[in-house]
Formats: sequence, C-alpha cells, structure tokens
Amino acid sequence: MPVMVCVDEFILTHAVERVDIPDQADVDAFLPPYEPVQVLDPQDPISIGAMVGPDAFTEVRYLQNYKQNLALRLLPEFATEFKARFGRDSGGLLRTYRAEDAELLVVAMGSVNGTIKDTIDEMREDGIRIGLVTIVSYRPFPTAALREVLTGMKHAVVVEKSFAIGMGGQLANNVDLALRNMADAPQVHSVVAGLGGRPITRQSLHGVFRRIPNDPWEGAHFLDLNTAVIAKELHYVRKVRRSGPTAENILRRLSQSAHPVAAE
Repeated sequence: MPVMVCVDEFILTHAVERVDIPDQADVDAFLPPYEPVQVLDPQDPISIGAMVGPDAFTEVRYLQNYKQNLALRLLPEFATEFKARFGRDSGGLLRTYRAEDAELLVVAMGSVNGTIKDTIDEMREDGIRIGLVTIVSYRPFPTAALREVLTGMKHAVVVEKSFAIGMGGQLANNVDLALRNMADAPQVHSVVAGLGGRPITRQSLHGVFRRIPNDPWEGAHFLDLNTAVIAKELHYVRKVRRSGPTAENILRRLSQSAHPVAAE
C-alpha cells in the first residue's frame, strides 16, 4: 500500500545528521520479495486509476479505510521484527518516554520530541512527574494504544506544529476524538508551536508545561505569540477599512519593534 513519510520543514530539511544505513544483505533478508499487486500486462489488460463515480465511490472509500486500519495490527509486528534484526527502534504506532509514573503526559509528533525530552529531563530534576507520548503513526491513528497510555491521567498536553484555521490543532482534535466516551479521560490542552519554522525553546515549554496543573486553558494556546503586535493589527483593521495585507502589516510592526524610531 502507499506510504507517506513526512518530515518537519526548516528543521529536518535544513539539518545535517549522521545516518545509520544497514547492510544491504540485512535489508534484503528483512524485506519480502517485491511482488506488485497490479502490473501492466498486454496479455491481461486492465484499467488502473480509473475514475470512480457515485455508484461505487462509497465502497471504494470504505475499502481504503478498512485496508489502512489493518496497519494498526501490522505496524507493531513489523517494528518488533525490525528491532530484532537491526537492534534499534523504528516505526510502530507510538513511543513513550518517562511515562511510567507520570502525572502529566505530553503528546507530540516529529522533531520537537527531542526538545520536549530535554525539557522533561530538566523538569524531572525539579521533582515534576512528566512524560512524553510520541505519535509515530498518524494515519491510521493509534486510538486504542493512545487510550491505554493516557488512562488515569488528569491532564494531557498536545504540542503540535500545525493548525486548522477555524477549528484548532489537528493532532489535539484527533487526541480528543480518541478519548471520547472514556470515563477517566484526561483533560486535553492544545499548544500550537513552531509555525513556519519558528524555534521551539525549552524555556517556552517549561513555562507552558508548568502552567497546566494550576492554570489550564480551553482551546488552543499559541506558544510565544506576540500579543502586542496582534493587538495593534486588530486595532488598525477596525480603524482603517482598507487595512492592506495582514502579513505585510505584521512584518512591518515587527521591524518597527526591533528598530524603534523616535517621534518628532
């Protein structure tokens, strides 16, 4: 089946790291022989990628969803086989870090997990029992595995670098959906961070993680949001009908903040 492997732009795409490349013989022994399901054969002509109309579209989409959900069983099996042969973890549905005795769990995906782990280590030194759940498979979503890890937690904070305008963070919404109808489901807090490649610092994560037990919030919290610039732009838009492009206005205000000019 098709697989989409996603990486964080501006972080992984512009970074240089050592890569562990297994021996070709081990790779060949691990992977099954390549036998495509569909082939072009003049002796047995078929249509591939044909348009599907309303008569069959529902059934096609149902089978796509059914087949993808089979991966919920297969991915952990393949991850176990991979570790046995290559000696390191790769794949699976999710991973945990210092979650066994945690009172607060962070849920995240992608490269930000490295910074979150460092923050967790520092907070653990202060006696704060915090842990991490890393989502490895976003689709299919590991609903059952996530419910098992989060059972009994009072709070869960979702840190993500994505945001659906008018709705909120996609990962936070998925976590909320996965936990519905749980009697002891944790309260889910959404943190949107790193949009456009903005750095996510340990200092900022410390502040938002420490805030949760005593000052939780509803909806999405935008990490390191410049509220002063936001207030100026909203005031300007209300005052001037033709306010101009928002992005250019924000950039101009940020430049003015960095290089203030004295009024005459």
